[in-house]
Amino acid sequence: MVAADDGTWSLDFPTLYVVPDWISRHCRLQSVGGLDDTPMPFEMYDWQLRITANLYRVKPTAQLGQLATAFHYRRAQAVAPQKSGKGPWAASIVAAEAVGPVLFNGWARGGERWRCSDHRCGCGWIYEYEPGEPMGRPWNKPLIQITATSEDQTDNTYRPLQEMIRNGPLAEVMRVGEQFIRLPNDGRIDVVTSSAQSRLGNPITFASQDETGIWTEGNGMTKVATTQRRGLAGMSGRSLEQTNAWDPTENSVAQKTAETKAKDVYRFHRLPPKDLDYAKKPERRRIHAVVYQGSHHVDLDSIEGEAAELMEKEPAEAERFYGNRITAGMGTWMVQDRWDARAAHEDVPDGTRIVLGFDGSDVDDWTGLRAETLDGFQFTPTYGDGLPCVWDPEDWDGQVPRLEVDAAVDELMSRYDVARMYCDPPYWTSEVAAWQARYGEKRVSEWQTYRVVQMHAACEQLLTDVTKKDSRFRHDGCETTSLHVRNARKAARPAKRYVLRKAAAHLKIDLAVISVVCHEAATDAIAAGLAKPKKKSTVIVL
Repeated sequence: MVAADDGTWSLDFPTLYVVPDWISRHCRLQSVGGLDDTPMPFEMYDWQLRITANLYRVKPTAQLGQLATAFHYRRAQAVAPQKSGKGPWAASIVAAEAVGPVLFNGWARGGERWRCSDHRCGCGWIYEYEPGEPMGRPWNKPLIQITATSEDQTDNTYRPLQEMIRNGPLAEVMRVGEQFIRLPNDGRIDVVTSSAQSRLGNPITFASQDETGIWTEGNGMTKVATTQRRGLAGMSGRSLEQTNAWDPTENSVAQKTAETKAKDVYRFHRLPPKDLDYAKKPERRRIHAVVYQGSHHVDLDSIEGEAAELMEKEPAEAERFYGNRITAGMGTWMVQDRWDARAAHEDVPDGTRIVLGFDGSDVDDWTGLRAETLDGFQFTPTYGDGLPCVWDPEDWDGQVPRLEVDAAVDELMSRYDVARMYCDPPYWTSEVAAWQARYGEKRVSEWQTYRVVQMHAACEQLLTDVTKKDSRFRHDGCETTSLHVRNARKAARPAKRYVLRKAAAHLKIDLAVISVVCHEAATDAIAAGLAKPKKKSTVIVL
């Protein structure tokens, strides 16, 4: 994922340079709101060119005849804020996939040319390749789908595509209709939604998937994405997602793409600085300046007006749409960016005085340990050969390995100077009792997370120490803990208190709960004076 940057990037890899040049020559749009309505060539913004270059990045080992496998990335995802220009840019990519030089056609020796006259286009454009440059060719029979949750949504891409065709030389080779576009050799571009079941199973060469941040199981779009990818695989085709940031509680297609471990998926998501608060107008303006960087048509005053109005009723939605942040809906306990901003790289030597937090499950939720030094650094400790003290039952034949957990606790107790260990005992009462007997009840204590007063206070303490600017709290940047923090929601209790709950059944929060318990142990240990260095005994020499 590409975080916030200064807009500079290095093009130090082979790509089909001919594609953005072809788009600039053939795709024309009228300016919006300008005095001159003459169609102008579509020139990509820097961020659009960056994604395009990566989408058409060619492997150095690519060979003539390869289709999708000639490219470094099988598919790409662009996450950008509302009105930043995703739709017209995606339309230009679709136009290129329809009749442009988008397939690898070997390596140029120098002097080779792309001539539009060789491909039914009478515009007269010629592109000359440099020596060693990858060359392009069109699909023989392109089959493309522009996909969204509704026909109105598909218009984000389909309408500028229609305009690009009608305003320039593409009208000679593409016939525009209301629901589809005819291409040479019986190729076509179709507009598809979840209701068009008859078309979803078709083999396709390219798919433009719009607003995948709202593609979920509930509206049937997760199945659409899966079906389209099967169709693409059969034709060795590729796809492009373009979307706003998503609500992480909905487990959308965009979220799955962003979190995939696959190496052949390119993801672009320009994030603002994590320490800026979207609720504060001056900081919101700075956020907009970062995420809309390069989209020169955008008036930030207009964006601020829309965002401020939406903030009154749907602050999380405003932050997703205009702040480009992955933000959950109402009831969020802690903003993930605030938690992530506390990440630091620190080594904790053996023998360091620490506290431990533990929460255990059996066959469903995760079991884990978090540790915290008494100067405020929290981390996931390791045991054995560097294994993290986190146990997902699915990784252990459906049940947490209790002997592994016991061995990990024993190792941590001997490796560090553990001042306190707070344990949430359900499902682990026997083990906690055994640890108390083995290490002492002053070191190992039960700490029940179901107690509303105590849990509310502990959650508020950690929340405060994460968010206040002069706090010394920091953590190791554990990705699992970050995801669990993001998934945690406030479950209301009497007297304006709360405990933590899951945003959805499949979204785990166990490491977030353990972080709360661990931080509470650290706070209590400091209050008890355990952060003070041990007094050295005085030796009197007679």
